[in-house]
Amino acid sequence: MELHLIKLSKYADKEFMKYRIHKISAILVLTIALPIFFSNAQKGNSVEEETVRNESVQVEDLPQIKSEYEGTLLASETGLYRVKDGILWPLWTEGSVSRIVKGKSWFFLTSNGILKSDDLVEFTNISEGLPILTIKRYENGVKYFEKQTAALKDLKMHPQNPDVLVTMTRDEVFITRDGGKKWWSLGFCAKTNGAKSIAVATMQDTDGAQRLTVFISHPLYGLAYIQPDRKNAKWTDINTGYDKLPTMSDPDEVADIITVCNKDDAGNVTTDVYFSQSYLPCLYKLDWAGKKAIKLGQDKTNQLDTFDSLFVEKNKLYFVCRNGFNSFDLATNTFCGEPEEAQLWETLSRLSGRRALCLYIPENVTSFSKPVVLNEMWLFDMANPQTKYADVAMDKKGLYIPAGQNNPGAQLQGFIDIAKENKLNTVVVDMKDDYGLLRYKTDNAEIKKKATISSYAIDIEKFVKQCKENNIYLVARIVVFKDRNLWRYGDNKYAVVDYKTGEPWRGIRGYDVEKDENGEEISRTTNYYDEYWVDPYSEEVWEYNIEIAKDLVSKGFDEIQFDYIRFPTDGLNLSNVKYRWRDEGMDKESALISFLSYARENLDAPIGIDIYGQNGWYRSGTRTGQDVELLSPYVDVICPMFYPSHFEQYFLAQSPAVERPYRIYYYGCYRNTVIARNQVIVRPWVQAFYLAVSYDKTYYGTDYIKREIFGVRDSVNRGYMYWNNSGKYDYISPDPEDTKYPW
Repeated sequence: MELHLIKLSKYADKEFMKYRIHKISAILVLTIALPIFFSNAQKGNSVEEETVRNESVQVEDLPQIKSEYEGTLLASETGLYRVKDGILWPLWTEGSVSRIVKGKSWFFLTSNGILKSDDLVEFTNISEGLPILTIKRYENGVKYFEKQTAALKDLKMHPQNPDVLVTMTRDEVFITRDGGKKWWSLGFCAKTNGAKSIAVATMQDTDGAQRLTVFISHPLYGLAYIQPDRKNAKWTDINTGYDKLPTMSDPDEVADIITVCNKDDAGNVTTDVYFSQSYLPCLYKLDWAGKKAIKLGQDKTNQLDTFDSLFVEKNKLYFVCRNGFNSFDLATNTFCGEPEEAQLWETLSRLSGRRALCLYIPENVTSFSKPVVLNEMWLFDMANPQTKYADVAMDKKGLYIPAGQNNPGAQLQGFIDIAKENKLNTVVVDMKDDYGLLRYKTDNAEIKKKATISSYAIDIEKFVKQCKENNIYLVARIVVFKDRNLWRYGDNKYAVVDYKTGEPWRGIRGYDVEKDENGEEISRTTNYYDEYWVDPYSEEVWEYNIEIAKDLVSKGFDEIQFDYIRFPTDGLNLSNVKYRWRDEGMDKESALISFLSYARENLDAPIGIDIYGQNGWYRSGTRTGQDVELLSPYVDVICPMFYPSHFEQYFLAQSPAVERPYRIYYYGCYRNTVIARNQVIVRPWVQAFYLAVSYDKTYYGTDYIKREIFGVRDSVNRGYMYWNNSGKYDYISPDPEDTKYPW
């Protein structure tokens, strides 16, 4: 096959927006960013052989780079590239690359696991022994499976021993002592998952012994460490000394950890551990003897910032932050601002035409005494979500219209008028409701086989026409895995089951017990939650829901929003749930990834998902499967439910407590965006309803809702949606736009 080269300057940004390379995909998109004719390098060909083989290639068609950038490596969603002879050459293009580590050999953290190379020509996968993620694919009624290394969060090397490296998944830590020939599990530290960063070093304990020590960060408990060579080694938390938001009981998340060795004149080596936070602009040094964090400094000029990708050079700590770089003088404990090399690093990060995920800058390019490695460079572009449908789905502000209240004509026009009066441009409507009923009539034969159409179904053609005439952006809400209709279908073939009874499972809320005059039980009535769950592992359940989504897009809906895209969480008998459609090797996260990957392949429209507010606040999705970090590459919009009524009533209710709604949305939108690595539009649901909880009893009203909206606007301002299950929007106000915050 002849591969035609593409001039980068013409196609890079345009094609990036046109195509999205998912992290689990090994498919190469030939028309994106850079030519991949060089992929024979992975088969062991020498540079000379490649040059001969491709001698017909016109070098001028490759990006021309300044010769002084020689040796720079760029890692991106499409692979690994190197500046050589003034040209940007592709080295490995079978997936995304997010980390570069250099010792005796090169190591790369990729979407296909960990690669090792001695010469940047031949690449060896050294992921054997690391966990495998099973992704179910479904095409034309046939399922098959892709096995790949589970998503790895970080990769670090021991500062004194290049054969010792550590990595981790969301809930398990691994170490190699032989340069990747074998990996050993070190277990995990905490009660919940969500690790972010890792590091390894030899630390001197108070008894004078030098011991191998592995550190990891966690979304709730600060740092944890283990010394694997100790007998009965176990993880220990270091959870004091960190900044946190008022009223939060646990430390806020640590973003990055680095270990730095120092040698005195006598040749004695000591190791310092530095770390930063994901959502608060703070830097720390570890007091190893006291087992606590020591705060070095906080950038008080910006409440919302993330410090990541730390490295030390000549007693200065450098790091990537929101929209740029910053530095910190370790001698004076003062922030120094953007380093002199910032413009060079910014230029190098865009050599491929769009932002690199990771950058390796050799000594000959930078003025530093050692190579500079910059990670998490998506932070530079926080203003622009890196999603395929960003231009379509951005800045959508709207309201939910309850099922049964959206009939075309006067009833629908009433909601459209409310939207216009409040400077909104979007409505969200149920097209498959909480019981699985279709709220529109379809002529799709495949859907009709399983669907029950509500007696209150709307005339969808008239509905779409009326909305479009009023310039309304249409979002179709589809409740996915909570579906009474599908639960009952075909003798409950799709229902989750109770493994003890073999019957279709429903969550038990409690029991009504009748007793006689002696206190003896006479009868017992079981009370169930009004929820009917179908199996999230079922490819036939996926197919049914995606057929509905495709049908709605074809009828004029602009966006599909999947709700209840999670596993059941409630019921005294929750532990009895059995998933009959679960295939070997799959877990909750792989089930949701598989479904969303299937949706992405079959839908040509923005895809949104609704999630619990907590799953947008912390890097954890333990019970539900809603791990934002893992799901973000497959969707365009995430809609967290940051309802103040649903958080603990004291949460962020410090004085003045009236500001609590603002705080929750202000911090929440930013945190969710950071967890998702800016790959999605965070468009939260805004509480426009009253719940009889203590805070709402005191504060709910027009200003309560206004504060929520200002919180969104002043944070990562990409839109919002009002939720009121009864359709009453008496307390909402016009969008504030650029109005000064009144309080």
